[in-house]
Amino acid sequence: MGKPDPETVAQEVFAALADPSRRAILAALAAGGPATATDLATQLPITRQAIAKHLTLLTEAGLVVAEPGERRRVRFRLDSAPMKVAQQFLAALARDWDSPLAALRDHLTENED
Repeated sequence: MGKPDPETVAQEVFAALADPSRRAILAALAAGGPATATDLATQLPITRQAIAKHLTLLTEAGLVVAEPGERRRVRFRLDSAPMKVAQQFLAALARDWDSPLAALRDHLTENED
């Protein structure tokens, strides 16, 4: 099976980022480094069970990677690769918008008089 296309990756990233709890989990991992679901539950106003569900979705989106640790404790760390794909998708979209918007602006300013 090949690599998913950038649009699919971007869609999964945007869906994952749509939830404020998932954004809080990503922010906590970005600030504190790899952590277990239990570690995150002590830092955030989210139950451990909810964090586990969110971590599953974030893992499926590729934004976090599960790393087995000692005593069967799984630590989660960020993976920025899908975020970079989503950023490139947004940059391409912005480029696609800029040209028609500039043409429309030029057209509107030409016809003001």
